[in-house]
Amino acid sequence: MKAARVVLAVALALALQTTLARFVARGTIAVDLVLVVVVYVALTSGPATGLLTGTFAGLVQDALSSSVIGIGGLAKTIVGFLAGILGTQFIVAQSVPRFVVFFGATVVHAVVFMGLYVLLDLRHFGVPYAAVTGQAVGNAVVGVVAFQVVELLPGAVERRRSQRTRLRR
Repeated sequence: MKAARVVLAVALALALQTTLARFVARGTIAVDLVLVVVVYVALTSGPATGLLTGTFAGLVQDALSSSVIGIGGLAKTIVGFLAGILGTQFIVAQSVPRFVVFFGATVVHAVVFMGLYVLLDLRHFGVPYAAVTGQAVGNAVVGVVAFQVVELLPGAVERRRSQRTRLRR
């Protein structure tokens, strides 16, 4: 059941990201929703699940894009594993630590992704500090908001049920 939820979350992130990419103008803050899902799953489920989620999500994203298959998969695999380790070794229950993990995960992803492309002499990137920082901030904000929404959702459902039972009495 847990695997089905992860696959559904990755599929939803891919669909949402490809749909929103058409409407967002270039040069604005980009958000990698698939990476946000990988880091979220890694923080909540541990390094093994983060690694597997990163591998699956990265390979699917590579297959749907026009890039080399495997580079994004490897980058997301490394990020998923490292985020899972951070989630098990440190207390990442507040917004600021989560923001730092999402920000750092985006930077590590960019370094591995761009580094592999440059290492294989497939593509050269200029000086993408501003773009990577913008994406890191965007991913971190979306990740922290996603955590808040998911944590508030079960409480909201329970509150609504208790209100209905009070009204029926």
